[in-house]
Amino acid sequence: PRSDDFTVAMETVTAWAWGPLSFLTFLAFLRRHPARFVLQLIVSLGQLYGDVLYFATEARAGWAHSDPRPLYFWVYFVGLNGVWVLVPGVLLVDACHQLASAQRALDRPRHKGH
Repeated sequence: PRSDDFTVAMETVTAWAWGPLSFLTFLAFLRRHPARFVLQLIVSLGQLYGDVLYFATEARAGWAHSDPRPLYFWVYFVGLNGVWVLVPGVLLVDACHQLASAQRALDRPRHKGH
């Protein structure tokens, strides 16, 4: 059997990079590490990038690997795979908000005490 080079490459990156990085992000949140939101941003952006490549590759192939029946296509393919877009999207927005808030706090003028 022939394997799809794109899928093998993407899953290799997922297994060797995104998986361990996700675990480090989890540990960073448990320990309230200062880099936790930076890690959240990186992992979420990586997941979204993979999702875009997944959907774009399938669209370019004319949805050839998807069952054309409406229930299967919209519920399984779009709906269930959409969770992998929605969750990282929400986490990406949250990370951006947290990092922007931290930067705003650092950018505030400091009043010197006497």
